[in-house]
Amino acid sequence: MKKQLTYIAVAFLFSGMLSAQKIDLNAMPKPGPTPAINIAKPKTFQLSNGLTVMVVENNKLPRVSANLSMDRPPYYEGGVTGVSQIMAEQLENGTKNISKDEFNKKVDFLGASLSFNSGGAFANSLSKYFPEVLGLMADAIINPNFSAKEIQDSKERAIEGLKSEEKNASSIASKVSRALMYGKNTSRGEFETVESINKIQLADVQNVYKKYYAPDNTYLVIVGDVKFDQVKSLVEKDFSGWKKSNTTFAALEPASNVAKTEINVVDVPTAVQSVVSVNNLNNLKMKDPNYFAATIANYILGGGGEARLFMNLREKNGFTYGAYSSLSASKYSPEFSAEASVRNEVTDKAVKEFMNELNGISTVKPEELENAKAKLKGSFIMSLEQPSTIARFALNQKVQDLPADFYTNYLKSIDKVTAADVSNAVKTTILPNQSRIFIAGKASDISEGLEKLGYPVKYFDKEANPVAKPTAQKVDASVTIGSVADKYINAIGGLAAVQKVTSISSDATTKVQGMDMNMKMIQAKGGKMAMNISMMGNTVQKIVFDGKDGYMEAQGQKMPLNDKQKAEMAKDTELFPELTFAKSPEYKLAGIEKYNNEDSYVVKGGKTTYYYSVKTGLKTGEVKAGEGGSVPTSYADYKDVSGVKLPYTIMQNMGGMDINLTVKSYQINQAKDSDFK
Repeated sequence: MKKQLTYIAVAFLFSGMLSAQKIDLNAMPKPGPTPAINIAKPKTFQLSNGLTVMVVENNKLPRVSANLSMDRPPYYEGGVTGVSQIMAEQLENGTKNISKDEFNKKVDFLGASLSFNSGGAFANSLSKYFPEVLGLMADAIINPNFSAKEIQDSKERAIEGLKSEEKNASSIASKVSRALMYGKNTSRGEFETVESINKIQLADVQNVYKKYYAPDNTYLVIVGDVKFDQVKSLVEKDFSGWKKSNTTFAALEPASNVAKTEINVVDVPTAVQSVVSVNNLNNLKMKDPNYFAATIANYILGGGGEARLFMNLREKNGFTYGAYSSLSASKYSPEFSAEASVRNEVTDKAVKEFMNELNGISTVKPEELENAKAKLKGSFIMSLEQPSTIARFALNQKVQDLPADFYTNYLKSIDKVTAADVSNAVKTTILPNQSRIFIAGKASDISEGLEKLGYPVKYFDKEANPVAKPTAQKVDASVTIGSVADKYINAIGGLAAVQKVTSISSDATTKVQGMDMNMKMIQAKGGKMAMNISMMGNTVQKIVFDGKDGYMEAQGQKMPLNDKQKAEMAKDTELFPELTFAKSPEYKLAGIEKYNNEDSYVVKGGKTTYYYSVKTGLKTGEVKAGEGGSVPTSYADYKDVSGVKLPYTIMQNMGGMDINLTVKSYQINQAKDSDFK
């Protein structure tokens, strides 16, 4: 089946003025003197249950935010991994004192935002409504209304989310890389599965709430248009009933870097890009003497669009849209990571450039150092405009055990960093010789190049279990490109039935960011196509092509298709390209691979690669290459439509976003010429 055409138009507006005097545009302005920093000191008190409250009065705007954060180490959930998140969702389902509907109505009526997570909560509102909003937060925390029905609903949503991520390379990379770094059966390395979510029961939710969602070592930071005395009385009234858990946490499971850098690969057969990340663990803390030097080193390496990784992998080599690094000084999981998504065919080259940059970061140029200092200082100063920054500073000071002058001396600490300091900091925080180079991608396309880089290459499945190197299955000598096409044609109804089809019309729906989207598609022989995508009854995008000419419409703007677009669309004259496989030298049988969880014959032709189930002959999917990157599509749930079987489930990934289309109806041979005008 033909593919939809995606068009994205981006407009950039730029204006500027130069004064009449002569200005050297190549000279960077000299920075002024480092300003003195005055940061509001929070007023603090503690309740008898262990809740520490910090209040920062800021009367610039009539708003108040409250951030609740629990300082506790990660804990192992085991067979019910995911239970903490399920528990946190229940806190938004009303309380023992107020129903779910009434609770949510009150929050909306007050124009407030109120959210909960497994390690705390957040509220924001106008100051005149803050007492009521704080009361709602406390009621939800202290008097949760756990119900088996709501928990089941949360489980179903979680499972739906897991299934949508099964073939997403970024999601796979995130969970498996942590499992390999920390161990999959540890508090920091475990991950949710359909099985673990299904096991969660009401008693598990109640247990994790009682043991871990408690005021012990918990901080409530309130910032905004408030008076300390009023806040103190409000908190004492609302939160004094929250009971301590006195939970004793097990020591964190030991974790260490590999003795020698290695490549870890997870095979994602449907991936059109490889997710590459270079990871290692360290012991960096914010109070360490080398914290600022390490922060500057990371900024120079991968902190933004002018950092080394970005300039190398994107600007110089064009491997990716962006490459970045991060250096976490987390209290419980300090680690370094550098990552990018790159095209399959350049995965090995990208890994080589990553490692070149990591090995080279121990030496920085004077201009790089000064530029990084200026950027970091500027970001710090700008952040002070946000009240939430003060809350974060106050929390960090307590949790990270920072000296009292840490933030007031922040700019001076950056100024003091030398190139030698950066070099010394890198030795303990960015470790190119003890890293895991983790790659989630299509092993059949990338393995050969990776194995030539000189690092040990190990393979894992999507559950972080070691596996043998994926190998391509051999195609039986009796199988030809013609027999694959014939098997597909026969599987969907036979040659006579397929040849009778002159047009296919479909009506499909999906959800995008929680909103319903409808797609109507009409395709006819001769390359004709009309597609209309709408949301809430309004057309979002429309494409019409009559085989020779056409147009595109988006956001009310209509424009003709250009010659290149028309030429590309005109190539697809058949509704079923399989009818031409045996006649055209463009198509090649390229082996057997897993696609949509089925062993599939691979047929490569021009810009599109097709996959057909070895078992059933049905098309399992296709990958179409385009200027904006390849677009993979999976097909499933075939049903008979007027003598021809067509897929009722179509799963597509565009720009990293999964779109799962459910076809509501098909019509055969109902298209009219007027549909393509």
